[in-house]
Amino acid sequence: QLQLVETGGGLVQPGGSLRLSCEVSGATLDKFAIGWTRQAPGKEREGVSCIRGADGQTSYGDSVKGRFTISRDNAKNMVYLQINILKVEDTGVYYCAAGGLTDYCAAYVREQYPYAFWGQGTQVTVSS
Repeated sequence: QLQLVETGGGLVQPGGSLRLSCEVSGATLDKFAIGWTRQAPGKEREGVSCIRGADGQTSYGDSVKGRFTISRDNAKNMVYLQINILKVEDTGVYYCAAGGLTDYCAAYVREQYPYAFWGQGTQVTVSS
């Protein structure tokens, strides 16, 4: 059973930065596509980013391109989401998730396929 635990959320001022971490246990990262989704209050869930299991190729949602960077540390089984130039509209609960279709990151970000495993989420609040 794959388990994912997110950390790193918090309260940040607009324009600031934050790094979210996702600790993955139960399998190595090359076996899954690992992604981040977010849900803002009163809004639908939105795919943010994904990193492909086989080769680490990344995909991003249009609203975060250029500001968000997903990366991984295979030795530590960790996936990270670096968020820069935070905006108020980035506020929400950020979830780390994993899917078995390791080559389908773009589809996971577009939410064409559902992730199979989810973390509990970490709150990001952007406010002055």
